[in-house]
Amino acid sequence: MHLKKHDMKTFATFVLALVASFSSTFLHAQDLNSKIDQLLSAQFPADGPGCTAIVAKGDQVLYRKAFGMAHLELDVPMKPEHVFRIGSITKQFTGAAILKLEEAGKLSVQDDITKYLPDYPTQGHKITIEHLLTHTSGIRSYTDMPEFGDVMRTDQSPEDFIAFFKDQPMDFAPSEKWQYNNSGYFLLGVIIEKVSGMPYDKYIEETFFKPLGMSHSHYGHNAPVFKNRVAGYTLSNDGVVNCDLLSMDLPYAAGSLLSNVDNLYTWYRAVMSGKVLSKKSMEKAHTAYKLNDGKATQYGYGWFLGDVQGSPTIEHGGGINGFITASIYLPKEQVFVAVFSNNEGNSPDVAARKIAGLAIGKPYEWTKILMPEQELAQYAGNFESEDGSQMRSITFENGQLFSQRSGGTKFKIYPFAKDKFFFDESTTTLEFNRAGGKIESVTAHAVSGKETWRKTDKKPTTRTEIQLDQATLQQYVGKYEVQPSFAFTFTLEDGQLMTQATGQPKFPVFAEKKDFFFLKVVEAQIEFFRNDAGVVERLVLYQGGQKIPALKK
Repeated sequence: MHLKKHDMKTFATFVLALVASFSSTFLHAQDLNSKIDQLLSAQFPADGPGCTAIVAKGDQVLYRKAFGMAHLELDVPMKPEHVFRIGSITKQFTGAAILKLEEAGKLSVQDDITKYLPDYPTQGHKITIEHLLTHTSGIRSYTDMPEFGDVMRTDQSPEDFIAFFKDQPMDFAPSEKWQYNNSGYFLLGVIIEKVSGMPYDKYIEETFFKPLGMSHSHYGHNAPVFKNRVAGYTLSNDGVVNCDLLSMDLPYAAGSLLSNVDNLYTWYRAVMSGKVLSKKSMEKAHTAYKLNDGKATQYGYGWFLGDVQGSPTIEHGGGINGFITASIYLPKEQVFVAVFSNNEGNSPDVAARKIAGLAIGKPYEWTKILMPEQELAQYAGNFESEDGSQMRSITFENGQLFSQRSGGTKFKIYPFAKDKFFFDESTTTLEFNRAGGKIESVTAHAVSGKETWRKTDKKPTTRTEIQLDQATLQQYVGKYEVQPSFAFTFTLEDGQLMTQATGQPKFPVFAEKKDFFFLKVVEAQIEFFRNDAGVVERLVLYQGGQKIPALKK
């Protein structure tokens, strides 16, 4: 074939444009890979428990790597194809299973649960399948019960384990509140079995795993040998140790599944392309449920609904003995991110969100702008959380704005746009909201979602710190378990009592009186309780209007 001079010029222009486009894409991919490498290698050192990560856009995998170790005792490095317990990411499979059965006409999400569980004591309330799906049933979550630690290693049938929690008092009336609830998803597993006529694990395998080619996804029974399954670890006062034993009968439909990042990417592609659920079912699954007062939650049917730098997300993470997992899908950009950790003391949640920000060109990086002092001073004031349980004070001191929760540490905040501020070394931002030009509230955008605080004339609570002797402080040292996958560890370091929640940074705690402490980084208090011999045996965390008990192990 011969090209004319004009055609040659056009062709040359096309080639140059193609090369430029390819170079730009290649450089962007190089830059993305380099930044993700830096982020994950810093968090997951080569000689410790590790992680696997995948980033994809549409049908193209942009990044797929592993860091750290899959098995410390055998000195096995992590590989991207390794299989993890995925914890509560299981819930989206359970939610999809319910919707598949609804599409087949075998149930309705508006059905009363007593249609399928006739002996379940609903304590005078109508509790629907939808309430279970959306964490709004009010049923007590079994992982919030201190007694769970006594049975966590015991194999039980679903029916036997329901008896463990069914007679607990309701936490609230259905649809009055949103509160994360593993009991609800456990009950959904039993409903799936009754309606389908198949065991839960078999139904998930036959309906989803086999048709989608998810050959490295399984129900996580302890006994079978699954190729590429990694070991799970946790943190203790002695460093990294093997995770506590857990009967995998008990997570069941709330958190029992195994998978790897590749299979989870396959799953998300299938779900989002309409190969798993109908369009109508998808809309229900990915729409925020509304409470009785009309307020929208941040949860659908097995998925959280959030955002990364303003871009909507459909996401879920998981925490279970030895493992913490994170997965995020951004429908507008068609970007998927998953990061799995085999150390329940090293959460990948923040890393996954930062990676998602990088992948869509909206990194969690801000440039401080100059703002006149008189303008900065207008943001000062006290703000109250929606439930009235917490206060946030914005103060202006010596030309600098600070944000401080009641009794907490002051953090500097910096403007990056009108009414928008960022914190140092954080993914959290504050956005001030106006009405008629006047500031009426501030919204905190954080990894856990967004929360709006109303401006108020109330004054924040002040707490006075006292000093306790070292012998008394030593009595609080130890691990306090809320559930098998979540605990508070207290250590005494250079005379300061410190606490670290599973997957979270370590923070100092301060005594207000003997057995009663408070944190300064957040509005939270911790009360320790002793047995008749005077030995500390449990604690209660007071935060956000909730009381969270934990037993000393």
